Amino acid sequence: MIGTLNKVAAIHDLCGFGRSSLSVVIPILSTMGAQVCSLPTAVLSTHTAYEGYTFVDLTDYMESFIKHWKEINIRFDCIYSGFLGSARQINIISKFIDDFSVHNPLVVIDPVMADDGELYSTMDMEMVKNMRYLIQKADIITPNYTEAAFLLGEKYTLECSDEKIKNWLVRLSEMGPKTVIITSVPDQGVNKKTSVIAYNREDDRFWKVSCVYIPAHYPGTGDAFTSVIVGSLLQGDSLPIALDRGVQFITAAIRASYGSKYPEKEGVLLERVLGNLNLPVLSSTYEILD
Repeated sequence: MIGTLNKVAAIHDLCGFGRSSLSVVIPILSTMGAQVCSLPTAVLSTHTAYEGYTFVDLTDYMESFIKHWKEINIRFDCIYSGFLGSARQINIISKFIDDFSVHNPLVVIDPVMADDGELYSTMDMEMVKNMRYLIQKADIITPNYTEAAFLLGEKYTLECSDEKIKNWLVRLSEMGPKTVIITSVPDQGVNKKTSVIAYNREDDRFWKVSCVYIPAHYPGTGDAFTSVIVGSLLQGDSLPIALDRGVQFITAAIRASYGSKYPEKEGVLLERVLGNLNLPVLSSTYEILD
């Protein structure tokens, strides 16, 4: 029945060009059987990897969107927040979570702020400070390695170990979220791998999924990964299986894109791999970290 579809409130920006934010959130979650209800935080001509992009902050319009949703009594199964257009949006989203929490939705926050050791051009330390407040409301957060360092006030360095990341995961969980997933963790082992490492406070258990590093950088892969995590969990998968599905999908998307003669800035060739989301997990590559 149509009424049984999971409804996801997707609080992200919308880029006119480039596969990121709502441009990847909507097709991924729709393919995975969820109804996406978009609450745009900003509209951009392109994503921020392009120079000279135009940016329209929608902060002043968000509350009227939310007010109407309350009036028509929408019930959400998940609230999924990503890129924010201004620090003031933190309070709006925090209140939104409180107002729509009566049905106990899964709250997932991707603290999109930084990468490769630096904040994005639209971000500043005020946003970092406010994001530390917002993640207290989350069940799950999915920072990348750089964002985790900023949230914790730690120095960014490519030298890391499983023990260091486990410490970061626990400290981030102590801020509020029950589950913390750190992506793009540098792997100090052989063969140039990167890892996704997660912590579930309820079980006090750590999970790790590694993948081979491919020398290419595609914007929007973080948005795509978290979207697969959301869709997988809403379908009833366990955390380690959701991690597996997320890593497998992003790896397939990068492999499908790598070597193609088009600008990497456009993002992965999502259209070529969306069908993979309807396939069973091909293998279980997750590790349990002691």
